[in-house]
Amino acid sequence: MELSAALPTFLITLREGVEAALVVGIVLACLKKAQQSQLNPWVYAGIVAGIVASGLVGIIFGGILQAVGQSDWQYAPAIAPSLKAGFCLIAIAMLSWMLIWMTKQAKSLKGEVEGAINAALFEGNTPSELPEETRENSKNSLEYQAGWGVFTLIFIAVLREGFETVVFILAQFERGWSPVLGAFAGLIGAFAIGTLLFKWGVKINLRLFFQIMGVLLLLIVSGLVISALKSANLAVIEFSAIAPQFASWCHAGTDSCILGPQVWDATQILPDNRFPGVVLKALFGYRSQLYLVQAIAYLVFLITAGGLYFQSITGKETKTQNPESKRGLSH
Repeated sequence: MELSAALPTFLITLREGVEAALVVGIVLACLKKAQQSQLNPWVYAGIVAGIVASGLVGIIFGGILQAVGQSDWQYAPAIAPSLKAGFCLIAIAMLSWMLIWMTKQAKSLKGEVEGAINAALFEGNTPSELPEETRENSKNSLEYQAGWGVFTLIFIAVLREGFETVVFILAQFERGWSPVLGAFAGLIGAFAIGTLLFKWGVKINLRLFFQIMGVLLLLIVSGLVISALKSANLAVIEFSAIAPQFASWCHAGTDSCILGPQVWDATQILPDNRFPGVVLKALFGYRSQLYLVQAIAYLVFLITAGGLYFQSITGKETKTQNPESKRGLSH
C-alpha cells in the first residue's frame, strides 16, 4: 500500500468517523436513558445503510471516471481530467464547510441530537386511555415510526460524513486503491475511539483531537486546490490538442496553459514522488513543480479558510438574551 496516498484519506475518515461515532454514541445513550434499547437495531441498521450508500456513490462515480478514461471517444482524454477537477472542487467545498461550520456547531451537537431523539420517542408514546388491544397495536405502530426516525437520523449522519470522504477519494482516483484502504483504516480507528468513549468510558480530549485533525484537514484541502488546478490545466491542454477553438489557450508542448509561469522546480532536490517529499505532498500540499496560479490559489485558500477556522475555534459568540429568557433562567 502506498502510504502517502492512504494517509490523507485515513486522517479525513478518522475525523469524519469520530464525528459520526459521537452521534451514534449520543443516540444509544439517549435510548438507554429512555429505556428504549429495543430501538438499538435501528441504530445499527442506519450505520450499515449509511456506509453502503456512501460506497455505492463511490462505485457509481468511480465507474464513470473509469469508463471515461478507457473510452475511445474523441474528447475522453479531456473529459477525464475535467471530472477530476470537478471532484476536487466539490471535495474542497464540502470539507471546508464541514471544517468551519461544524466547528461552530460542535457545542450544540449533543443538544440537537438529543432533541431529535426525544422528538422521535415522543411520537412513540401511546395514549393511556385507549383500550388495551388498541394500545398494543398503536404501540407497535408508533414504535415502528420511532425506529424509522432513529434510523433516518443515523443514516443521514453516517452518509454525510461518508459522502465527503468518498468525494475526496474520487478526487484522488488516479492513485489506485491506497486511498480506499486508508479510508478503511480510518473507519477502524473511529470505531475504536467510539468504543473507548461510550463502552469503556475512557476520557479523551475530543476538543484537542478535533483541533489537531482540523489543522491537518485544512492543509490537506489546501493541497486539493493545487490538484484541482493541475487537472483543470491538463483538461485545457487536452482540449487544445483536440479542438482548434481551445488552441489559443496554450502553446504546443507547454506544461502550463492556465497556471502561469513556474515558481520553482525542486524535482532534483526534493521530488514529491519519493520520501520525504511524498509525505509533504500528502499532508501539506507540497509540489516539486509549482506554478504561479497554484501558489497564489493555495495561499489565498489557506489564509481565508484558515482564518475562518481559527475564528470558529477562538472567536467568542455574542450572547444575547431577551428579558423573557433571563427570567426563565432565573426560576
